[in-house]
Amino acid sequence: MKLIVGLGNPGPKYETTRHNIGFLCLDYLMQEWKAQGPLQKNQSEYFQCTIEGEQAILIKPQTFMNLSGRSLAPFYQFYKCTPSDVIVIHDELDIPPNEIRFKVGGSNGGHNGLKSIDECLGASNTDYTRVRLGIGHPRNFNPNIDVSDWVLGKIPNSEWDGLPELFQKAEKGIRLVLKDDIKKAMALFHRKNP
Repeated sequence: MKLIVGLGNPGPKYETTRHNIGFLCLDYLMQEWKAQGPLQKNQSEYFQCTIEGEQAILIKPQTFMNLSGRSLAPFYQFYKCTPSDVIVIHDELDIPPNEIRFKVGGSNGGHNGLKSIDECLGASNTDYTRVRLGIGHPRNFNPNIDVSDWVLGKIPNSEWDGLPELFQKAEKGIRLVLKDDIKKAMALFHRKNP
């Protein structure tokens, strides 16, 4: 079983914020893959589908970002998953808006959703795949804005227009990850430095 988790905060107040780009991407995947749901379990809304020959559960934690691991961990334990079965889609401050990076393991980089997942899965289970969707850092746009205000701010129209293409890249990259070809996803979508 593959677990594909989109990170965000539940409720209409947060729907279109930068911190919810993981939820928005998961919504796109659910439509593309005709996932069945929603179902409710483990403080989450989840959907089921088969993709690239793999059974998958698409999970939207309903715990708020800082406790995301509490939704993922019961699925992880029930299906006896390993880190290679988990793909987490999340917002990333250190990547420019509408850019994407794929990564396996590593630090949580101060991201509270990843921090919660790492704590709940345990230190030996943090080598899961991360789909990092760029939201940019406020220091590059408006240094007077606090990071928490930035991530909870609305996605501006100029970036909103680029989301369909970003989510298409995520979908294509996740298919490659499911076929054990993350290196190809990296080669396709990681911007080359001039």
